[in-house]
Amino acid sequence: MTAASPPARPLVLGSTSRYRRELLERLRLPFETAAPDVDETPRPGETPEALARRLAMAKARAVAARFPQALVIGSDQVADLDGQPIGKPGTHERAVEQLRAMRGRTVVFQTALAVVCEATGFVAEDLAPVRVRFRNLSDADIERYLRAEQPYDCAGSAKAEGLGIALLDAIDSDDPTALIGLPLIRTSTLLRRGGLDVLSLLP
Repeated sequence: MTAASPPARPLVLGSTSRYRRELLERLRLPFETAAPDVDETPRPGETPEALARRLAMAKARAVAARFPQALVIGSDQVADLDGQPIGKPGTHERAVEQLRAMRGRTVVFQTALAVVCEATGFVAEDLAPVRVRFRNLSDADIERYLRAEQPYDCAGSAKAEGLGIALLDAIDSDDPTALIGLPLIRTSTLLRRGGLDVLSLLP
């Protein structure tokens, strides 16, 4: 008789973002979500890439401390314009400033990922940079878009999975969901390394 496979470790997404939750649901794995409660303030002189990596790992570790038996996913995204971080605008006025600064320019959305399991000591991280070229938008274009979609909780003030795609000339990425907030190719890879193979759990 063949021994039964050990049960898969619980999976926890260290985020309350509905965008990341909806993306992770595509992998058809059961998971919980938990707020990481991490201070996201950039450090002096910190590059956007370094900030995204640090926050992704901090979120994963913070949640892993509360779910030590689980594989915990942490992710963070920082928009990078000429080496300067562009975060979530929060307000209409700030979103207008961001889109004016980015029009006609290429912005790199640095999407960092970390997977941690305290019980096994597993720690892994990766980065999925996405190069996005914005159209040379008019002030009227910017105003109409923001009023329609109100993307004030999105880094860089644009929801590429929605109407924000009309703001862009091109997207260059090797992990298609990274721009939305969770690079699923890299997530699947890190989960496999941590002992959770998405396809092997299908019926």
